[in-house]
Amino acid sequence: MRIALFTEVFLPKVDGVVTRVTRTLEQLEQLGHTALVFAPGDPPERFGAHQVVRTRSWSFPWYPEIMVGTPTPRIAREMRAFRPDIVHAVNPVWLAAYGVLSARRRNLPLLASFHTDVPSYTTAIGGGLQVLRAPVQTWTTALHNLAEVNLCTSRQMVDRAREVGIHDVDLWPKAVDTVGYHPRRRSREMRERLTGGHPDAPLALYVGRLSREKNLVQLLEPLRRLQGYGVRLALVGSGPGRSELEAVFAGTPTVFPGYLGGEDLAAAYASADVFAFPSTTETLGLVALESMASGVPVVGADAGGIPFAVEDGRTGFLVTPGDVEGWTDRLRALLTDPQLRARMGGQARADAEEHSWQAATESLVRSYEVALERHAGRRPMHRALRARG
Repeated sequence: MRIALFTEVFLPKVDGVVTRVTRTLEQLEQLGHTALVFAPGDPPERFGAHQVVRTRSWSFPWYPEIMVGTPTPRIAREMRAFRPDIVHAVNPVWLAAYGVLSARRRNLPLLASFHTDVPSYTTAIGGGLQVLRAPVQTWTTALHNLAEVNLCTSRQMVDRAREVGIHDVDLWPKAVDTVGYHPRRRSREMRERLTGGHPDAPLALYVGRLSREKNLVQLLEPLRRLQGYGVRLALVGSGPGRSELEAVFAGTPTVFPGYLGGEDLAAAYASADVFAFPSTTETLGLVALESMASGVPVVGADAGGIPFAVEDGRTGFLVTPGDVEGWTDRLRALLTDPQLRARMGGQARADAEEHSWQAATESLVRSYEVALERHAGRRPMHRALRARG
């Protein structure tokens, strides 16, 4: 199968969406499929066997890390030369929205995947973007409803998509790398780094963007309350909110190691005692799955897609957003009870082992086939239009 994949984010940016896209591309290659990737920013020219087409882009003012892709004549040329069987629009808002319109104009089957609740982000980021929530929701719903199949990465987001009027919604199963992320990556050297030189202290870890929508300030008061136990916090990552967070957490035992990748990131996960994840805007929370694969239990917000990743009381704890007592109690329970931590960490690892990237990608390919079938029977004139075009 030949897949034209339009994505709003790609390498060298690293986040949960990019990880899913790149892992999926690896598996598609192994399964014998070919993709043509359209991406903003400064991506590599190829990813494995797949060609990557760089599109014109500009930096999003409220979030400089995000490059907004815009259409160019090259896209049409590359689409004609590639002759895709299907278009996959990854989180259509800007560039991937053009992918949706391109699929419809060319009478191609279309699958759209929902990875980021962009309307909710406009509220969480602030800065006057709140007024855009309603029009952004209308825009994204309309785009998704042009697709034969819409996929979400958690059951909670399937429900959310249906609530806002998106049709033909199904689940793209969760997946995680259980080879790269493993308990054996635990390192005293990394604990030294993440604890600011106190490797024997209890360590809570966060990995991801440092930005307002991640709700990291909710960890401040629990951290203060746990100082009698010597708890330390590491916020790994980068983003537009780093300087603000450094000011907020000043005077607390919090370390900002910056961005980590590869073996360093795997060591960071495995070297923590608990993963703290207060974000309420996740559609899945891949970092929670990576922590679980590393044998580290999660304390996460009972919101968005996190409950799809974390089983409360088994692989970690879920806490009502804003519940300071709840956050403090759950973090204390895991950070001060080695037996509970080991039991939950072991169960988290076992759960992660059941969700491979190959299985998730095979499910995606089946969804491509459904989109092809639905498109073929959608309107009789489709085949005639395609023959003329």
